[in-house]
Formats: sequence, C-alpha cells, structure tokens
Amino acid sequence: MKNRMREFADRMVNGPRKARGIGRKMGKCLAAGGLAVTTGIMLCACGARQSSAEASNRLEQIKQKGYIEVVTEPYFAPNEFIDSTKTGDEQYVGADIELARYIADKLGVELRIVPLEFAAVLSSITEGKYDLAISALAYTPERAEAMTLSKGYYFAENEGYGFLVREEDINNYPDAASFEDAVIVCQSGSLQEAYVTSQIPKCKEIKRVSATTDGFLMVQEGKADAAATYMGTARLYAEANPGVVIANDFMFEVDKSTEGTRIGMPKDEPELEAAINEIIDEIIESGQFEEWMEEYSEYARSLGIE
Repeated sequence: MKNRMREFADRMVNGPRKARGIGRKMGKCLAAGGLAVTTGIMLCACGARQSSAEASNRLEQIKQKGYIEVVTEPYFAPNEFIDSTKTGDEQYVGADIELARYIADKLGVELRIVPLEFAAVLSSITEGKYDLAISALAYTPERAEAMTLSKGYYFAENEGYGFLVREEDINNYPDAASFEDAVIVCQSGSLQEAYVTSQIPKCKEIKRVSATTDGFLMVQEGKADAAATYMGTARLYAEANPGVVIANDFMFEVDKSTEGTRIGMPKDEPELEAAINEIIDEIIESGQFEEWMEEYSEYARSLGIE
C-alpha cells in the first residue's frame, strides 16, 4: 500500500515536470515560428516599399501592372462606337479606339476599354480612377482646370458644330435668335452644351441627355426640335436615318486657339503627359488618325450606325 502511495506521489511530482518540459519545447517552437512570421512580414513590407519606389508615377505604374485603362463613351461614331456583331473589348471600334490601341502598343501594355456615360468619363479622370479618357474630347477651360489635356490630335476641316433637326425644319434656324421657340437637346457635360448656353440667347427649353444619339432620337420622335452636335457625327446619323438633317446656315462660333480633339489624363502626371504627346506627334506627322477617321466613317455607314 505504501509502495503504491509512493508511486502515486511520484507521478504527481514528476508528471508536471515532464509537462513543463514539453511546454518549454512548445514555447521554443512557437517563438521560432513567430520569428519566421515576423521576418516574412518584414520582407513583404520591404518588398512593398521597393515596389512602390519602383512605380513613382502613373506611367511607371501602367508599365508595371502591364495594362492601361482607357475610358470612353462608345456612342460617337466614327470616333468610338459599338459593333454589335462582336463581344468583349472587340465590340468597341472607331478611330479613337485605334488610337488607344496604338498608345497601348507603344507603351508595351495591354489595352482595357472602360465604357461609361460621357459625364462619368470626365469625372472618372478628374478623380484619377482611370489612366486616359479617349472620347472625342474637345478643349474647354473647365476641363483644362479639372484634368490634363493632351495636344490636339485631330483637327477637322469643314466640320464644326451645329444642329440636327427634322427635315421639314431644315431652313427654320438661320441664326441664334431663331431658336427662341425651340426645344434644344444636348449631351450633358459636352462642348455642345457649352455652346448652347453661351451662344443661344433664348430658347423654349434645354434638355440634357447622356449620349448624343439619345438627343438625335428625341428630335426624330418630336420630343425636341434641335440637337446640338458635332457635324461629322450628325452627318453619319442623317445618312442612316431618313427624316433628319443638318440645319442649314447655322454653325456655332469656335475659338480656333482651342480647336483639336484631345486626350484627358489625371492631373500632375508629367511623365504620362509627355509620353502621350510624343505619340500624338507621331500620328499627326504620319497622318494616321485621318486615315482611321476615313476608315471608321465607312465602317459606321456599313453598320447603319444610328
């Protein structure tokens, strides 16, 4: 009995010692594991700092990530429009889309097209969400304040801005004063909207839409009398849609010093701006963009683009 009591006492004394030994071994393992995790975190942090240091500006970020995001409103033929027979990014076609591809190729990255309404195209660039806006952007002082605008890359001859009207009204609007009883529609945030508000002294009402083609449709349906528009786009639409025409005689006055279609970029990115302007110099010298405009004008006609 005494022997059994000694054995029991032995177990009670030695057992915890063994347990404490195991605990010490586990503590050492955990400490070693913790050191490894800490070292890993430190290495990751160093790697992140190094990566951040490598991409010190947006141009470097684009090259580092391997793609460029270009935002556009794809309802402005022949610059940008949709070929419904295609899918994915391939459905977005036009002269501006070719320019976007050319830029991506020059930078050695993949092109990713982001389609948005026009007002969102502008705000997404001013907020720095995307890399470039290539969407037939014209110069305005307000845009130049909110974003960086590239050099002009397309200067249309014998084009300009005017109105699309119903065929029976072709001669009803010879000057700005003649719109007094007209309902005018224009794309929100566009240069046409600025022209309407600054050059038409009085009209019955101004309606705003997200896409120029929506304004054209309103004129066709009698919901508006005149749609302010770029002439090239209006001409393509009128060719595909009997019953609407470009109003005779009237054209908006355009400041020659601000002419030219441009690319929008987030502010304070001089490296990106320099790279884009260099590419624009190339396509101006080669006449490439004019060729794209001719090609995609025909393309749009073949699709009956509205």
